[in-house]
Formats: sequence, structure tokens, C-alpha cells
Amino acid sequence: MTVKPRDTEEDQPPARTTASASGISDKQRPSTRSRHVVTMKDVAKAAGVSQSTVSRILNDAPMRIPVSQETRERIIAIAGGLGYRPHPFARALRGAPTMLLGAVVRDITDIFFATAIDALSAEARKRGYSVVLGHAGQRADEALALTAVLEARQCDAIVILGDFTDEPRLIDDLRRASMPVVGLWHGTRLEGFSTVGVDNAAGITRALEHLVRLGHSQIAFVGGESLGDIRERQAAFEAFVERHSIEVPPNHIQHVQNTTSGAIQAFEAFRDSETAPTAIVAATDVLAIGTIYAAHSAGLAIPDELSIVGFDDIPLAAATFPGLTTVRMPIAEMVAAAVDLAVGEARISDHDKPPSHQTFEPTFIERHSTAAAIRAATRTATG
Repeated sequence: MTVKPRDTEEDQPPARTTASASGISDKQRPSTRSRHVVTMKDVAKAAGVSQSTVSRILNDAPMRIPVSQETRERIIAIAGGLGYRPHPFARALRGAPTMLLGAVVRDITDIFFATAIDALSAEARKRGYSVVLGHAGQRADEALALTAVLEARQCDAIVILGDFTDEPRLIDDLRRASMPVVGLWHGTRLEGFSTVGVDNAAGITRALEHLVRLGHSQIAFVGGESLGDIRERQAAFEAFVERHSIEVPPNHIQHVQNTTSGAIQAFEAFRDSETAPTAIVAATDVLAIGTIYAAHSAGLAIPDELSIVGFDDIPLAAATFPGLTTVRMPIAEMVAAAVDLAVGEARISDHDKPPSHQTFEPTFIERHSTAAAIRAATRTATG
């Protein structure tokens, strides 16, 4: 009797029964009532191959004997259909990627960062990763503990969202972390880390050029904490008004909390000035939206009596009344670049490779919160 030699690791698939699109029959699918944790053994049984074949394919490990691309795709589809989830700790012990991406967020309550986290989760999922989220909070010791937590979860890399240069202990701890770290929205490059940022100077310059074309010469600036992007946006504002010989009274530059309440506080300071501004550039959309609210509350018509420009183009920017003129950052593209950097650096063994720095160009978005300067801005004695 002639026996045909085996030239693959594939076993003969079992007789087919009624199957789903992923190739899994109802008999092969674990019962949901038993709350069964799907293992590689279950995947191997459903696929009709050896457990070692499943292990090598799902771990992207070298194969002693080649497996066809069709078989590889079928096994991955079956694993997904069964709900197989690799255990990160077991993968780490085998030296395989854990497929966990850590994220440290400057302020999880900020609408901008909420949008960024959503984009980060989506981009991570596209690459087969899950996100372990940490909120830095307001206390340095809480922020410092995050690195240890993320390392304990065996993350492959960390993405930090927002500028943490005011937390030097956290930055030092991240530098000593046993995994790659990528910074998003840190403004000036962060020494020792790969970063992804936006050209803040270009964005502010376009906003100011727009206001100058509309005839505005009394322009105020409101920013949050003097960190990263905010610091660069203020520096760009100051450089522009100096180049164009635009006089800016000292109280026409305000630093407040990046909240609507902070914007109201800044607006009141502007109104108390002897010469009220005809236009306000806000360092974030949150501050711009708060300024629109404060102006309406004070009885000012936007944009007829006051023009307002923001920065970021968060989803709410288009829903304000009037719609907010702003500088758009390509948030999704920036997040995708940061995830690619983090995942790429996690997979290379050359830890001496110099950090990478990517800067994205913003886009100016003109809506209805800006118009020509048609009124004198001299403040009347109304108190």
C-alpha cells in the first residue's frame, strides 16, 4: 500500500456540517452557557489542524513546514469566529508581543483628548491591539504610578497624550521603562522619545492672517496652561503681532484653565480693558466655545461685534452657533502615525535607533464666528 507523504502540518479537516462564514459549525462552536474560555486547542479542533500549527500562525512564528496562505487565513478567521483571545501574560512569557498598547492621558475629561482616545482605540484595533488606558490626574504620584501599572500589564509600548514636561519624575520613569514610548501633542520635541505633533506656528499664523484680512487690529489671545502646544501657539501669536506692529495690551493675553469657565474668566478680563478686542484667538476649541457663550451672555453679537477663532476642530466646533472658525488638526492621521511608531519600535531590537519626530500640517476652517471688523472697540464707561 502506497502512503502519500505529508508535506504540511495540516491535518485532514473533519467532515463538514452546517457552518458559518468563518467555517465554524454549530457543533464546533463552544456553548455560551458554559462560559467556556476558547483555547488554541479549540481552534485547532475546529480548523482540523494541529495545535502547534495554530500556535505558530496566531503568534506569527516561523513554520518548520510551510502552510498555505489560504490555510493561514482560514485559521485566523476561525479563531476570530470562536472568540479566541490570546492571554497577554502567556504571550509575554513566550517572548511574543502581548498586543497591548498603553496610553497615558493628560486630562481624560478634556473633550479633545476624549476624541483622541477614541481614535487611538480604533487605530489600535486595526493592528490587532487592545488599549490599556491610564489617566494622569492632577497628582504627580498618581501619574508616576502609571508606568508601573502599564509595565505590570505587559504592554508592548506606551503612547502619552498631552505634555507632561511639568512632571519630570514621570518623564524620567518613562525613559527607564522597558518599552518604547511615543509622545503625542507635546509641542517642542521631547528628548529621548519619538513624537507626533502639529505645526502650531503655521496654524496660528493662518488664523491671524485671516483676522487681519478682515480688518482686525485689536486682537486678544486666551490660552490654557503654558505647556507644549499651548506654549507654541502663544509664541506664534506674539511673534505675528510683533512682525505686523499690532499693539497688544498686557491683559489681552490671558492664561486660564482649559474649560468653558476659564474662557468666561478670560472674556471678563478682556471686557475690563480700556480697549476691548474686536477678535479673540483661543488656543483650543474648548476655550473658543466658552468665549462664544460668554459673549452671547454679555449681549454681544458673534461675529458682528466680536470674531472668535479656535484651534483643534473638535466635533463640537461645527455645532456651535455660529459655527466656529478654527484650525483643524488631522487627529486621526496623527494618532495613526503615533500607533505605527509605537508598534514599530516595539517590534525592533535596535534600541539605539534615534527617536523619530513627525509634524503634521493643520488646515484653516472658516465657518461663521468671524467677520469684518465694523465697530470701534473703545470701551464705554459701563463698568
